[in-house]
Amino acid sequence: MRVNSLFTLSALTLPSRAFFITNNGGLNKGASSLLRRDMSTSASYFAVHVNIVCKPGTEEVFKQASLANARESAKEEGILRFDVLQDTSEPSKFTLVEVYKDAEIAPKAHKDTEHYAKWRDAVADMMAVPRQAQKFTTIFPSLEQGWSYPTEGDLE
Repeated sequence: MRVNSLFTLSALTLPSRAFFITNNGGLNKGASSLLRRDMSTSASYFAVHVNIVCKPGTEEVFKQASLANARESAKEEGILRFDVLQDTSEPSKFTLVEVYKDAEIAPKAHKDTEHYAKWRDAVADMMAVPRQAQKFTTIFPSLEQGWSYPTEGDLE
């Protein structure tokens, strides 16, 4: 990569593009693709980890209800991922990993769906303790393709 030695380049990231500022204060929007990463497809997303502890003996029924919810949730426009994880050392512990395109509209739309209401009602009595949610902003991957499911084929 060859850079003009008269200028020092430093990245300035704005909401949808990366620009470079030279040491003389100029803004260079035409920097080489080796120096400039197009940020138009880069974003951070809203992720929620829902931690659940089931009552002993309800794990299989909980898992089936959660898989039915996840299969439908994965089809929602605002959801990039909806994973169901089971703890290997404590099978009554589960984590739902939900990655949304935004922090407000998509989570609300998800909670307004019939499949979410069905899941919520079905698993309510299976909880050993109230479920707890941790909320995150994603950092990596920064591209939607790194989170979203393939557009063709089954997930199972």
